[in-house]
Amino acid sequence: MKRTSLIPELRQIIAQEKQRGRVIALVPTMGYLHRGHLALIEQAKQTCAYVVLSIFVNPLQFGPKEDLSRYPRDLERDVNLIKHAGVDVLFHPTEQDMYPHPIVTYVEVSQLDAVLCGATRPGHFRGVATVVCKLFHIVQPDLAFFGQKDYQQYLIIQRMVSDLSLPIEVCPVPIVREEDGLALSSRNVFLTSEQRQEAKVLSQSLIEAEECLLAGERSARELEKQLREKISRNCHGVIDYVEVRDAGDLSEVTIIERPVLIALAVKFGSTRLIDNKVLEVIPHV
Repeated sequence: MKRTSLIPELRQIIAQEKQRGRVIALVPTMGYLHRGHLALIEQAKQTCAYVVLSIFVNPLQFGPKEDLSRYPRDLERDVNLIKHAGVDVLFHPTEQDMYPHPIVTYVEVSQLDAVLCGATRPGHFRGVATVVCKLFHIVQPDLAFFGQKDYQQYLIIQRMVSDLSLPIEVCPVPIVREEDGLALSSRNVFLTSEQRQEAKVLSQSLIEAEECLLAGERSARELEKQLREKISRNCHGVIDYVEVRDAGDLSEVTIIERPVLIALAVKFGSTRLIDNKVLEVIPHV
């Protein structure tokens, strides 16, 4: 596995691989890797592509009161984790490499970025779209892999690629969970043992929501109410949002008649966790 933090060096490596006819796959991450990231790498390797993994904690997507300084970082730990995972080149730029001057050019995907996490984290998705667009221009990938735990981010990147006619296929990868259902996240390391036990309710509530939908519940507001009550009864976490949205464009849904995203965000102390489930209505025969 090659390693570089330098944009010109990475571009030279990729140019050589493209001359050899290789398909390039990008797996963008913020590091402190876990099995969810390994699943992204595995999916990328299955395409027989040349896999570029990026590790960069992007300051543009953190608000002034968010956890940029606390975000876990351990590059050598990450290197050991991916050593045999099939990554061809690791790109780990510094903030100075990525933003050598104060940035004044941004990419913004409106509407999709105004709801769910975007409603309580203004500017977050502008930072995400900007850094991903920059990575796309640096790496020039044919394929890019994103986890569906960050479903809103996946939709935003997909729309950015479509709107800007970027020649990149955005590939979603299903959520990877612990045995008890908790979605893997780099932030899970900050949970106390009590919070970690309580956090199971997030995935459990999504499973119950699916069961309610299968039983015939079609009211989005009623489903949200039941989810909120389940979470409030079973943990001390503070609910940020629990919402049912259209799975394609995150528009509001009143009566569930098409695929929907059930998305939630809950803060356990200072640690904010998100989870989601895409559900389809089974028509009555």
